[in-house]
Formats: sequence, structure tokens, C-alpha cells
Amino acid sequence: MTERLTIALAQITQSVGDLRGNADTMLLWREKARGADLIVYPELQLIGYPPEDLVLKPALIERAGEELLRLAKATADGGPAMLVGTVVAAQGVLFNVVALLDGGEVTAIRQKRELPNYGTFDEKRLFAPGPLPEPVAFRGVKLGFPICEDVWFPFVCAHLREQGAEILITPNGSPYEIDKDERRVNAICAARVRETGLPIAYLNRVGGQDELVFDGASFVLGADGSLLHQLPDWDEALVMTHWSKGPDGWTCASGALAELDPYPADIYNAMVLGLRDYVNRNRFPGVVLGLSGGIDSALSAAVAVDALGADRVWCVMMPSRFTSQESLEDAAACAAMLGCRLDSIPIGPAVEAFGTMLVPAFADRQPDLTEENIQSRIRGVTLMALSNKFGHMLLTTGNKSEMSVGYATIYGDMAGGYSVLKDAYKTTVFDLSRWRNENRPSLGLGPEGLVMPERIITKPPSAELREDQKDEDSLPPYEVLDPILYGLVEEELSVAQLVSRGFDEQTVARIERLLYVAEYKRRQAPPGVKLGTRNFGRDRRYPITNAFRTT
Repeated sequence: MTERLTIALAQITQSVGDLRGNADTMLLWREKARGADLIVYPELQLIGYPPEDLVLKPALIERAGEELLRLAKATADGGPAMLVGTVVAAQGVLFNVVALLDGGEVTAIRQKRELPNYGTFDEKRLFAPGPLPEPVAFRGVKLGFPICEDVWFPFVCAHLREQGAEILITPNGSPYEIDKDERRVNAICAARVRETGLPIAYLNRVGGQDELVFDGASFVLGADGSLLHQLPDWDEALVMTHWSKGPDGWTCASGALAELDPYPADIYNAMVLGLRDYVNRNRFPGVVLGLSGGIDSALSAAVAVDALGADRVWCVMMPSRFTSQESLEDAAACAAMLGCRLDSIPIGPAVEAFGTMLVPAFADRQPDLTEENIQSRIRGVTLMALSNKFGHMLLTTGNKSEMSVGYATIYGDMAGGYSVLKDAYKTTVFDLSRWRNENRPSLGLGPEGLVMPERIITKPPSAELREDQKDEDSLPPYEVLDPILYGLVEEELSVAQLVSRGFDEQTVARIERLLYVAEYKRRQAPPGVKLGTRNFGRDRRYPITNAFRTT
């Protein structure tokens, strides 16, 4: 029985569905881990996470099995064994598993027991729960492999301890959420350590996958709860953890403790990584977006430049007769600060053409919201034309506050392929803009220093679709609106509960009504980076036709 063990933790990215590419990448990282006894990869690393209905294709399961055997054969060279996350079919159902590959063979498979079925997760739809897993004997050491959700509840780890496990190693596919680092370490894994008295190595992946972003931030906790290793967030990393057995069990030698991003740097980097991987993995040459001179488009442009580089970001100003001189100046200054292309395509001729075309149908009707929406839709058509002609993905710029209450034009400013602000409330947009003007993100490809004029941040927000328009003409101030929305969306509170917090009842009831009636718009909105606990996408699934109100 060995008394020393070196376990490599590979905090790496993935490509969902690219089985051969993922397997090749794992072999490359295995080469970097020469000298280790075992290299561990994140949950479902072979096929990617979340695989959604891809796993229902028999061809994918067949190819995953072939790639797993190829990986297993590679371990015949005497190098590190591999712990690989994949999917296996047995008795007509699918299991989310980890497979231990050693000596040229698949030596053990352990199935995931706890299947998350909330928020972004719907694993019970795809997988069957495995039995309480037994430890795996490796080099004479009993290792426990709780998979992701298995560590969020005490049952699996307690069973592994009872069956003699000496070290817990948990491969994860844990998406980023605000403040999730704290929960993973102190609320979840520290609790499992206290309950079992065992050290735990927690491995997470990095990278974007549609609306989800994986932030890494893997770590090792000793049996006493001490933090022994902390891997960085957002970046791929490999750490060799050195374990030794003493009279009180296994201990891990301490290593580097990376400093994780605080708010709002974490949100900003999540947006950058999510957009970068979405654009690159879907093979777009770059992005195009409308730059209006307002804060939402300015922040979206900054994130895009940080994600892709200025040469891949194309900004377009589309002025109308309602566009202020300030907005023209601010958009031009913002593009110059970012170093990206800016074109101007006035929409006046199209607005006049639509006005003429609709005169017979609109006879005896006064101008109203309809004419405002036409302007927005003309801009959407213009940007989509550029996207179609040149291949750039259209980046939308609406924020969560607007999308919550329907303050957006369907087939207009909502038209596009992706939104980095989709889960960011307007007050968060202000925080991020101020932060980016003072900091360059660790993942950023954009410039140091200011990325937007200060006036963009300080002037009252406006859609500029009519004379002297301000957002507050239609909505409460954002410092009032956003806490109400947070209560209604993230906390699922009633009107009465929010009134008890000091908000005006009529205002809250109106916002609740707007939230519900805008559901049909959100169903047609593009995907965007998930930041909080209830994004408009996989997290929150409300009926469009809905008569319920809490008043």
C-alpha cells in the first residue's frame, strides 16, 4: 500500500459534442501531468456539459464508448491514470459517470447518484440515478468520487466514508453565479469535510457554453477544513497535488492560493468569456452591434472588444431625427477609445418610406408607440442586413431590467444572436461601466484606461425614439425598479412582501403585471450570459398565457 500519491487536477475547457477533440485535449494535458499517479478531468469532459438532448442520440453514446477505450489504451504506457467523465448506457437507460482508466484498461466506473433538476439543470430528464457509489481502490488507496451534485448533499460522501474512502475527489461542471465561490467552498465542501473528516479535491471546468459560463476556481480542502490549493478563476490550469499518509490519514501538501475576482470583476470576466467562446466556437468572424451613445451599447461594445479584440468588433451608429448631438459625439468617442470600427447609417430615409407606406392604413390615427417601434425595427433590419452580408454575429445590447418589463422592441433592438447584458440589471450595468473605466479585466483584449466617455455613464438613459424621451418617463428610477425586479424574479416574492419592504404598492403591482405580460417577448430573445440565480432562459420557465397575480 502506497503512502504517497500525486494527483493532477486539470481545470480545462470543453467543446460539447466534439468527442475526438475533447479526448485529444485530455491526452495533451496528461502529457503535461507526467509524474502524477492520476489526472482528474471535470464532469462529462469527454462529451461536454451540459449535453442536453445530444445524449439521446445512440451514435453519440457509441462514439463516446469508442473514445473512452482509446483513452484507456493510452494509459498502457505507464504514465498517469485518468479519471474521465462520460456517459454510459446500461439496461436501457443512461448514466452520468466517471471512469478510471489505468494500465490500458477501464478499471472502474462510478455513477452519479444525485441528479440536479432545478435552475439550469434537467439531468433527471436525461439520466438515471446510480446507486450509492463504492470507493475505488487505486494504488492501494480507497478513493471516493462524488460527482458534482453528489457533494451538495451529505448522503454520497457519508456512504463513501462508511465504506472506507480515504480521499474524496469530486469532478464538477458547476456554472458561474454571483457569490458561488463562497457557497462551493464554505457552505458545501467544508460541510462535507466536517461530516466525514476526509480531505476533498474539488475540480471545476472553465469556458462558455451557450448561456452558461464555467469559472473554474477549483480547490483542495484538508481534513481540518483548511484551504490548501486554490486554482484561478476563468483560466485553464493544471495543479499537481502531493498527498501523503500519516497516522491521522491522508494530507495534501499546501500550494498556491490564487486570488479570485471580487464583484464586479467576476461578472465582467464572465461576460467576456461567455461571448468569446460563443462567437469562436460558432465560427463567427466577429460581431456587429448598434452603438447609440447610451450606456448599454457602450458596455456591450467594451465587453466585445475585451472578448474578441477591436478588429473583430463592428459598431454602427443609426441616427434618426431624435438622436441628440451628445449621443453622436459619445458614440464616436466610445468607438475611438475602444479602437473599433464605427460606421454611420442614418435611418431617416427608411422611416420616411415606412411613414408613406403606412399612411392609408394609419389614417386618422395619431403617432404613438407604433412609430417608435418602427424606428427600432428599422435599426434591427439594418444590423441584420450587415450580419447576413458579412457574417458577423449581431450582438444585442438590452439589459435585464428592460427585458423584465418589456421595455424592448421585439424584432427591433431584441433582434440578434447573443446578449452579454441579458442577465445584468441596469444598476449592474452602471457598476460594470464604472469599473471597466478604471480597470482592465484579466481576460481583456481591449485597451487600458477609459473605454467610454464619463458622460455616457452620468446622463439620464434614453431610447431617443421621440423628443426629449427619458427611460423614467415610462419606468420608475432604476434604483427603485431593480430591487423590485430582484424580489419578483430572483426571490419570487409577492406584491405584499415587497410592500412590506417599503415599496409603493401601486408601483410594485404595475411592475409585476409588466413582468408577466412581457414573457412572450423573452421567449423570442437571444441567449445571453447567465450571471445570477434566475436568468431569463434555462432558470426561469414561466407560461406565456398566465392570469395569476399576487394582488
